[in-house]
Amino acid sequence: MTTITLRQMRYAISVASSGHFGRAAAACAVSQPALSQQILALEALCGTPLFDRLKTGVRLTPFGRDFIALAKTTVETADALDDFALGRTGRLERPLRFGLIPTVAPYLLPRIYPALTENLPEIAFAVSESRTEALLASLQDGRLDLALIATDPPPGGPRLMSRLLFDDPFVLATPRSELAATPVTLSALPPERILLLDEGHCFRDQALSACRLDGDQVAHAFAATSLATIVEFVANGQGVTLLPQIALRKEASDPRIAIHPIDDPSAGRQLRLVWREGTPYTAIFDRITDVIMRIGEPADG
Repeated sequence: MTTITLRQMRYAISVASSGHFGRAAAACAVSQPALSQQILALEALCGTPLFDRLKTGVRLTPFGRDFIALAKTTVETADALDDFALGRTGRLERPLRFGLIPTVAPYLLPRIYPALTENLPEIAFAVSESRTEALLASLQDGRLDLALIATDPPPGGPRLMSRLLFDDPFVLATPRSELAATPVTLSALPPERILLLDEGHCFRDQALSACRLDGDQVAHAFAATSLATIVEFVANGQGVTLLPQIALRKEASDPRIAIHPIDDPSAGRQLRLVWREGTPYTAIFDRITDVIMRIGEPADG
């Protein structure tokens, strides 16, 4: 008798979370055809579709909504049982699944990864990059063990433990040809000159808050998918942008860029590690926290 597998449930949960087969496949580290085949097999077992296929993505059917709710509970229970069985010794018998947001991963990982592997040689790391919402969803459904984010976990979500790593202040990047008073008053910047990441990045929301702008004021503005793209536009004289201090080693090396401090000490973010409450691996996560706090904090200036 063919039965529904945990893998199929994880794939379905990922599709439901992302609303898109391609993004779900990337999050699950499989090819889209392989994921689609498993979803089709799952729907055949259920005898009805889980998703309505749309031009721009997918949408849960009424049956699919009920299925996903039960699947999440089943996967969480299976993961808890797995953690309980494997965690009795406090050791991980599989790679530790560690996710980071895109405005942290390219700047922090090259510094902390060698230190993590040196200080925790018994741990294999499976590292991924995704936006905050997807990371929290992956923690909830068990696809991640640990995440590094730059916001407080939202209320009403999964029950998480959180450890503050360090503050990451913002600075202003301008074309070197532009003169700017130092330190800069963000509220004085013309909104049409501010270049931002596209919607869905928490750094965009934090930059808007620091500049005391709302989405309507910059709805017409350029929006990029990476800080590297924005910095190139700034270097070409097409605007200004906020950068987290952690990114300066990589993004501020271009001689066409000038970096200015900001006169508002609250303009910044806090980086933190989060994991599911009740995990047997808290001692491991505490060790990871200590390594990152020692190695990763950006230098002043």
